[in-house]
Amino acid sequence: MRAIWKGAVSFGLVSVPVKLYSATESHDVSFRQVHAKDGGRIKYQRVCSIDGEEVPYSDIAKGFETEDGEMVILTDDDMANLPTTSSREIAVEKFVPVDQIDPMLFEKSYYLEPEGTGAKPYALLRQALLDSKRMAVVTVALRQRTTTAVLRVRETEAGEVIVLQTMMWPDEIRQPDFKVETGEVKDAEVKMAQMLIETLSGDFDPSEFEDDYADAVNAVVKAKIEGGEVQRTETSAKTGGEVVDLLAALQRSVEAAKTSRGESEPAPAKKATAKKSTATKAPAKKAAAKKTAAKKATTKKATTKKAATKKAAAKKAS
Repeated sequence: MRAIWKGAVSFGLVSVPVKLYSATESHDVSFRQVHAKDGGRIKYQRVCSIDGEEVPYSDIAKGFETEDGEMVILTDDDMANLPTTSSREIAVEKFVPVDQIDPMLFEKSYYLEPEGTGAKPYALLRQALLDSKRMAVVTVALRQRTTTAVLRVRETEAGEVIVLQTMMWPDEIRQPDFKVETGEVKDAEVKMAQMLIETLSGDFDPSEFEDDYADAVNAVVKAKIEGGEVQRTETSAKTGGEVVDLLAALQRSVEAAKTSRGESEPAPAKKATAKKSTATKAPAKKAAAKKTAAKKATTKKATTKKAATKKAAAKKAS
């Protein structure tokens, strides 16, 4: 893992130097838009909706559209005057009970690692959060914008780690514009629902769930590659490995998930084998060509020598 931010957590007079790491990564399957006929990638141009002309990137500005459809263009000077901050402080504003914050407010998660002399105050803050059953509401500047976040403790394989979770602003949470009309709910129905809940009750184990969609895509792509259903486009020489990379990434994700559940051991990757096969095949072809050229050169040399000998003999006889 690579740290994406360095700073310090400050609460009261205590300062904890820390490094920030992204705690999550997406394994969602991504596809490219291609021409179904030949597999060529689809490219998009930046075209002005008014004059229909293609616009170079240097002429593109930021625009804010008003409610009535008018466009306000913001210049580089306008953007430079906006409030930004480069503060490296995670400032604790208050400590609140863990059940007071709606999980819908949580956005992105980061791990905090103590740096240098910060190990002891880090452990102090971690234990205080656990004992008080509270989270710390903080303000932090990420990508030059100040946002609110919380600090909480998460149990990991490496031990208990402090996690920073950024939060959305309250006005970013949408309110439903519909009402749920349920009618009368009978006591017998409620009891039956409670019985069903008791029957299905248990502890949450994330390893019990897997991404069936990625698994299915992996199987389809693998079958098509093995069946030779691969489009060879003009750019295949440069980017032909990307389909295999997708397959390999999906395969590794599936195998890692299964291994974590103890179902199977990771299968050896086939990509290296394919490269090895190609590498051994190409030199063989090159060697054959070299052998043919050598044979031609030898024949030509022998013919020349034979002609010279014959000419000398004729001259001696005369």
